[in-house]
Amino acid sequence: MSEPWVTFVIPVLNEAARIGVLLRDLRQRYPGCQLIVVDGGSSDGSVKAALPLCDQLLLAERGRARQMNLGGQAAAAPYVAFLHADSSPTVSLDVLRACLKSSPCWGFCHVRLDGNGRAMRIIEWCMNGRSRLTSVATGDQMLMVRNAVFRATGGFADLPLMEDVEYCKRLRRLASPVIVAAPVMTSSRRWKQGGTAATVVRMWLLRLAYWLGVSPETLSRFYYER
Repeated sequence: MSEPWVTFVIPVLNEAARIGVLLRDLRQRYPGCQLIVVDGGSSDGSVKAALPLCDQLLLAERGRARQMNLGGQAAAAPYVAFLHADSSPTVSLDVLRACLKSSPCWGFCHVRLDGNGRAMRIIEWCMNGRSRLTSVATGDQMLMVRNAVFRATGGFADLPLMEDVEYCKRLRRLASPVIVAAPVMTSSRRWKQGGTAATVVRMWLLRLAYWLGVSPETLSRFYYER
């Protein structure tokens, strides 16, 4: 069996309804890829749903950074793509292969929310514009890192929130990211559950507070225990 050309690392926590669909889609869309699922203590059957469809299923302490780091350490391909279970890349096989063949240090995709309406289009436009201007992506945008760089940088900081932002800020000191225009289709469930306007305000306040130096631990309590 030939070596994989890209490893997808997917941290999960109670994603039984989605993980099977995602794994089948990745296997069909990107033949020759490696699929690693890292479960953080699911109680809904996520492990059972993922086990027959992935190359490796790892068990980790709950925490997205810890889960992604464990998956990244097991990755066999030259590039590691960190993907949320409620997200699905739309970039074609040929475009993604060509992108990684150019040997970028790291990169990410644009994002598109699966909800309808003008509000979702405005939100994703703002997210894509911000990431282009700042070279800082969120986990929804499929962060791609050269395996050697991931190992040399130590991966994600062990933070309960903002681990993706913190890592991008370290990576951009090494090189500018390659940005793939084909978007990752991402669930808009958090906007639907929390209300579109309220969620936008909350997310911007979280980023502002992080920029001002509020600890990720404090931000995590606000985000998860609101």
